[in-house]
Amino acid sequence: MKKYNYENLKDDEHVVPSLGILPLEISEDYNYIPKNIIFNLISDILIIPIALILTIIAKIFLGFKILDKENLVKGRSSVTISNHVHYIDCALIGLINFPERTYFPTIEENFKIPFIRHLIKMLHAIPIPKTKIGKEKFYSDIIEELENKEVVLHMYPEGSLWPYYEKVRDFKYGAFKIASLANAPVVPIKFVLEKPKGIYKLYKRKKCLHAYILPAIYPNENLDIKDRIADLKEKTERIMKES
Repeated sequence: MKKYNYENLKDDEHVVPSLGILPLEISEDYNYIPKNIIFNLISDILIIPIALILTIIAKIFLGFKILDKENLVKGRSSVTISNHVHYIDCALIGLINFPERTYFPTIEENFKIPFIRHLIKMLHAIPIPKTKIGKEKFYSDIIEELENKEVVLHMYPEGSLWPYYEKVRDFKYGAFKIASLANAPVVPIKFVLEKPKGIYKLYKRKKCLHAYILPAIYPNENLDIKDRIADLKEKTERIMKES
């Protein structure tokens, strides 16, 4: 495993180099939530065998375990958030939320990687635009989907991947803005690296990856929108850091 030096870095600084080499242009009318029925059907079907295979791989090689799954919100849309500590933890989030459809906003650079760009789009990844107009439509499309469908949006409020980092970093506001505007609960998911136990002690040198699902936190509708977003962010960040 490659060692990273996390000292003296900004909390959202990228330490994993991008593999994106292809051009990408996100138009002002880009559909962040695909509306094509055939595309969505194929995508939902494709996820089933991937989920089965990934469950086996994650269990054997990562010692992956999901705890307190009863804290997931059922019957309405929600926003799940987590710390970002593994190259495939977005796929593991998909397993946690399965069979609910989960959308994954991700940096534009991931949509510049050959082949991967098509796979992640099929698995409901969404490019995060960099322009003001693009961001306005990005928020609008996602909020509309959360309000009208029973889906899950997953975001990494830390902003970047720090492999095998064991602390929770400071959060950005994006996930909490979306949750507040859509009046959707936030479900914190904390990835924790734990020493191998039982059969894993026989062959694993690295720590096992466990996902703890914490109780949902709801936007406080008694506050104005600016304070509501800040309150939701602060509560979620505190709970993630203290748990």
